[in-house]
Amino acid sequence: MPRLIGTAQVTSQATQAEQITTFNSTGTLTTQPRTTEVEYLVVAGGGGSGTGGGGAGGYRTATGFSVSGNSPYPVTVGGGGATGAPGVNTNGGTGSSSSFSTITSAGGGYGAGLNSNGQSGGSGGGGGGTGDTATTSGGAGNTPSTSPPQGNAGGGHTGTGDGSSGGGGGAGGAGATGSNSAWAYGGLAQESSITGVPVYYAGGGGGGGTAGNRNGLGGGTGTVPYKGGGGDGAAPSTGTGDAGLANTGGGAGGGGFASGGIRGNGAAGGSGIVITKEAAVNYLAGTSSCWDLRQVFRAVSDGNWTN
Repeated sequence: MPRLIGTAQVTSQATQAEQITTFNSTGTLTTQPRTTEVEYLVVAGGGGSGTGGGGAGGYRTATGFSVSGNSPYPVTVGGGGATGAPGVNTNGGTGSSSSFSTITSAGGGYGAGLNSNGQSGGSGGGGGGTGDTATTSGGAGNTPSTSPPQGNAGGGHTGTGDGSSGGGGGAGGAGATGSNSAWAYGGLAQESSITGVPVYYAGGGGGGGTAGNRNGLGGGTGTVPYKGGGGDGAAPSTGTGDAGLANTGGGAGGGGFASGGIRGNGAAGGSGIVITKEAAVNYLAGTSSCWDLRQVFRAVSDGNWTN
């Protein structure tokens, strides 16, 4: 009977496709069967505002996070902090944390009411305006501490007389300090291309303004789409700050105020987001002991085919 010395093994290639999963609300990631590591983006909810801008939610991203194939991993998407009670004498609410597996990003710190300091958080909230010679400070960023940092500090208020309250910190930069001659922008956002398209997240909320309309814009530049969901602070004539954009972790813009007793309202922070990416995997689907006719021909030519 014919035989082939060193019987050919025919192999076939198969592919597990790249998979990008976006969570706008809490859920579970079940990995594909051959996934061993993922890239992730975890952004917490942004802080709500009083007169100071809300801090952006903590921002964490990395590649090469080890996982097991065909396994469930819990995902939590944090909500944005609530607006302060009507009138900017009250602080906003703290943003809620977001998490994927063991990775957690801290919620953004609240923007403060009048004469109060901003709260620490993933990014810190802005300090409130004062209407007099008092000084307020913004909250610290990156709480709890991680490496690399999750965010930056909020700005405060300084100087005499009415002026802009502090801007909330952002993932890409600190919030600005407001005064009677300076606008307090929210901290810069941070860009991510995990989905294949550049998107900005976690911009700080702008500080609320006073006489002279010195209200800060959210996210540093105040231009969409680069502001990362940070809300604009309000001028006295408009009163209410802009809310942080949902599923960006943007901080809320502060409410406007004036020394004559006009008190605007703060706003709510933007909810967070979690995104994971599983890379495509090429693998050997299996082997077969069937003879390959080309190898049979070569075996005959070499004298390795016998009857």
